Amino acid sequence: MSKGMKWGIAIVVVVVAGGTVATVASKKNKGVTEVRTESVQKRDLVASVTASGQVRPHTKVDLSADITGKIVRLAVKEGDNVTKGQFLLQIDPQSYDAAVQRAEANLANTKASLAQARASLQQATSNYRRSTEIRKSNPNLVAEDQIEQLKTQVEVNTAMFDAAKHNVEQSEASLKDSKVQLGKTTIYAPMTGRVTRLNVQNGETAIMGTLNKDAATLLTISDMAVLETKVKVDETDVSRIALGDSTIIQLDAFPDTTFIGKVVEISNSSVKATATSTGDQAIDYEVTIRLLNPPKDTKPDFSATAKIVTDSRKNVLSIPIIALTVRENEGVSKDTTQGPGNKASAGKTVGKKDVEGVFVVNADNKVTFRPVKVGIAGEKHFEVLSGLKDGDKIVGGTYQAIRELKDGTLVRESKPQDKKPGSTKS
Repeated sequence: MSKGMKWGIAIVVVVVAGGTVATVASKKNKGVTEVRTESVQKRDLVASVTASGQVRPHTKVDLSADITGKIVRLAVKEGDNVTKGQFLLQIDPQSYDAAVQRAEANLANTKASLAQARASLQQATSNYRRSTEIRKSNPNLVAEDQIEQLKTQVEVNTAMFDAAKHNVEQSEASLKDSKVQLGKTTIYAPMTGRVTRLNVQNGETAIMGTLNKDAATLLTISDMAVLETKVKVDETDVSRIALGDSTIIQLDAFPDTTFIGKVVEISNSSVKATATSTGDQAIDYEVTIRLLNPPKDTKPDFSATAKIVTDSRKNVLSIPIIALTVRENEGVSKDTTQGPGNKASAGKTVGKKDVEGVFVVNADNKVTFRPVKVGIAGEKHFEVLSGLKDGDKIVGGTYQAIRELKDGTLVRESKPQDKKPGSTKS
């Protein structure tokens, strides 16, 4: 046998032996599931609800005009701080000032008519009284029909006097209304705050707010001392929120800083439902959160993300959220009671019930499903109320592995994946 043939036979033997070893190893590993394991341990947990919204001042006023006219003077610009009663702008007052003058002239005219009517009434009353006294002393000097005529004149002049008096009252009301309209040409700040929106410029025409509220808004004054954010919370979460719950708020404008807030209002009725990707309607409720330490540079409509702390636990047993799974429990038996003089009836299975639990890794590396009762949920862990003890080894991942696990499955700890050369941490 040549030397080359010997080497060839040796290579074949090695290959066959290697294949045999690989086959044996493959059979040995068949049925073993790679999982991530974790020990049950105590942690501090914080349950929270996260929602987003926009920053709003607690108090703001949209100012609009009650009259129509050109703006002839504008004393503020957007971003200015104003105090209550400060002059803001003026609408051209010429036509309204002229109306006041006409009303004043009309009032003077009606007052003159009233004075004339008063004098006529006094004269008619005096004539009637004097003629009546004369007739009493000597009936032949004044005829009866003359007395009747004088009495009629008194009644007519009385009516004219009353009408003149009402004309004066009407003119006074007209003058008052004209002055009110004139006063509306000058707009003052109704509160102390900041001009957060200015929709008009000098020379533009202001329209009445009753015609179109949005188009008629001249400017907005906001009290930036008290800021809030209104967030929409799903119906499944809103029941866990209570007034006074503390909140951690992040503003997109200040990415490196968090702010503190508290829940001050929870709506009793849902906001408009929105359709989800599955076709169902999501029912949301509006929750108002007040910022307790807002930055001075905060502006209305800043985007905000609020993390509402609904509950917390200190040093409690916990498991990863991903570890909790659901399996069917055994059938529930019914009619197992023993009646008087009768044998116990056989149990009858009436149904199965889904049970939450985890897979515990035993000493032989086989898993057993164990029902677990959980409490609050933190960001990554559930609180354990019963079913586990400190130090128990459970399957903590992956999701795919946990979903396919069954009682008695043989598992082994998965090896952490090596970092590829040149890769960066995400």
